Amino acid sequence: MAEQCEMDSINKYGQVLLSNNKDGYNIKVITIIGEIEGHEASGGNTKSTKYEHLLPLLIAASDNKNIDGILYIMNTVGGDVSCGLAIAEMIASIDKPNVSLVIGDSHSIGIPLAVASKYSYIVPSGTMIVHPVRLSGTIIGAQPTYDYFKMIEDRIASFVAAHSDTDKESFAKMMVEKGVLAKDLGTVLVGYDAVKCGLINEVGGLNDAMNKLKKMIAASKIDG
Repeated sequence: MAEQCEMDSINKYGQVLLSNNKDGYNIKVITIIGEIEGHEASGGNTKSTKYEHLLPLLIAASDNKNIDGILYIMNTVGGDVSCGLAIAEMIASIDKPNVSLVIGDSHSIGIPLAVASKYSYIVPSGTMIVHPVRLSGTIIGAQPTYDYFKMIEDRIASFVAAHSDTDKESFAKMMVEKGVLAKDLGTVLVGYDAVKCGLINEVGGLNDAMNKLKKMIAASKIDG
């Protein structure tokens, strides 16, 4: 029965609880993949992380005294900006040891999600794309719309600066860089580039992320 519940949890929500390890820690693994689905549902053939699923999972993991730490596995192309930023704020507010690992992409609103954890990793081939805020691919040429977009970009840049070693001005500049993306504004960061500019803490893989999380858990138990 327990194994069936675990399989259902993996199939429905992309999460699993690791408990059978030599350190005796209970580690919650939560995946954030595909498109961040928010107020509007993604297409039927689109892989997505649902906002309404992820928030209760984060709350439950934060409140569960039997969970020692959380590992976020990320491979997302971005998605709903408002909901993505809300998820990032939720991750940042969790006081348990938690680590993020970008295994493929962490584009657009995926960047705040990746930096929201207490420590972050990216694999050498992982990519992050910083670009201006878009709305369904259409920008209305009116001043109120422009001002609204700038406000959202300011919120994103402020969050990223608060949770990484990148300052707000540098991140905002990366958003509007010319010549990097052939038909668009923005910046592509691959592996070590994301670390060099201060967005991600280290380049590494699963073992690195797990070892770091276990060290953080051990330190928290001593402090606690």
